[in-house]
Amino acid sequence: MPEHAAYRSPFIAPASGTGAAGIVPLGPASRHVLRLAPDAAAVAGRAGLFDLSGAINSARGTGERFAARLGPDEWLLVAPDGDGSAGRVAADLGGCFHSLVDVGHRQAAIAVSGAAAPMILNAGVPLDLDERAFPPGSATRTLLAKAEIVLVRWGEGFRVECARSFAPYVHAFLREAAREYGAA
Repeated sequence: MPEHAAYRSPFIAPASGTGAAGIVPLGPASRHVLRLAPDAAAVAGRAGLFDLSGAINSARGTGERFAARLGPDEWLLVAPDGDGSAGRVAADLGGCFHSLVDVGHRQAAIAVSGAAAPMILNAGVPLDLDERAFPPGSATRTLLAKAEIVLVRWGEGFRVECARSFAPYVHAFLREAAREYGAA
């Protein structure tokens, strides 16, 4: 049975998009915050199916399974729902002092893709999202308007992770920003 069998989408509007941009609420996922001393992470290198070797503000993996390093001792681990990855991480780090907290029910995610994606996000994100400044594999904690988010870039697409309580606001904000590009 999936870890989040009782998952209910926090989004009130359907996915939208055209060739210029797509804003798609993502379904449930396994999400964990890992706190681990940097020297222990360097020794471990991997935990479960996650690569912990990335620099701060980077993500290692794919859009579906990745470890985003958000600080010197903090990673956001995201995997397909119900895959049991947390157990493998805990087993691999059994000899190291660490904290692994399930935040799967706390967060929701939205994919923002297409050529206009950086401009749509920049309507509320105060970072340079040009590919030279925020290349694929980048990840950071930032703000989108008034909501704290984790932003990860994969190719031309972005993944926006936010608190479930902010998900309707973040989704509506992105849809409104996308109207300028004919995507809503």
